[in-house]
Amino acid sequence: MTHDTFDGVFPAMTTPFHEDESIDFETLQDNARRLERAGVDGVVPVGTTGESATMTHDEHIEVVEAVVEAVEDVPVIAGSGSNNTREALELSRRAEAAGADALLLISPYYNIPEPDGMENHFRTVADEVDLPQIIYNVPGRTGRNIAVRTAVNLASHENVVGYKAASGDMGRICEVIERTRNETFTVLSGDDGMTLPVVATGGTGCISVAANVEPGRTVEMVHAALADEMDRARERHYELGPLFRALFVETNPIPVKEAMAMRGHPPRTMRSPLSYLDEQNRNHLREVLAALEPVDAEA
Repeated sequence: MTHDTFDGVFPAMTTPFHEDESIDFETLQDNARRLERAGVDGVVPVGTTGESATMTHDEHIEVVEAVVEAVEDVPVIAGSGSNNTREALELSRRAEAAGADALLLISPYYNIPEPDGMENHFRTVADEVDLPQIIYNVPGRTGRNIAVRTAVNLASHENVVGYKAASGDMGRICEVIERTRNETFTVLSGDDGMTLPVVATGGTGCISVAANVEPGRTVEMVHAALADEMDRARERHYELGPLFRALFVETNPIPVKEAMAMRGHPPRTMRSPLSYLDEQNRNHLREVLAALEPVDAEA
């Protein structure tokens, strides 16, 4: 079975919580529908931005089920990674049963496997779960890069269709793009500030934090770049630049939950050990948002 690749904007969804830190499923589904109305190309629940690290496996799957139920015509790419291969396989199987259209698999964190162990980890899930899978390189969270050769080797697997690039290293990202050009494989930016450069060098979009706040503008930027309308894409890139930076002034998803609340999409509640945004950073974020007039479709 050969799967298509994923092109466009895929918001890394936040998980809204009530004050007691239980999941606010009504708001979760409202957010999924809001993003779909704004024209995104898919949604990504229970990734890092969704605070998956503080969720039980049952909660994890309940979120996937709720998002699948909420959207109509866009794919749901469920985060299902772990630093335990058996756990990643179990979560991936359960996400498939919950109706996910694809999977996002972070590289194993903390135990820091060698390249062969890393490749075997991803290949185990790809062999056992027949869904399109995107491997996720974010060494700032995991402690180790996915080796370029690991990504290249996995690109030949029919179920491994993409690579989420959040290393901050354009040389590494470009090498992955270069060496997988003959595969049915896509490279998606995992860093909003680098989305335009990644698309300009052959990537096909982003898994985006900023799109939770500015889905319409993010979609316009990426779709313009994919259509080779680079003047319009650059205009949106620089317009959104202050927001891209403000959303990472503290650990994600602290700033994006604050920004969503400021835009009328609360709650900003997070699960411990995450804290709330520093007052100075909150004031700066408010100023950045005030400079961006909301787009009607995003209200």
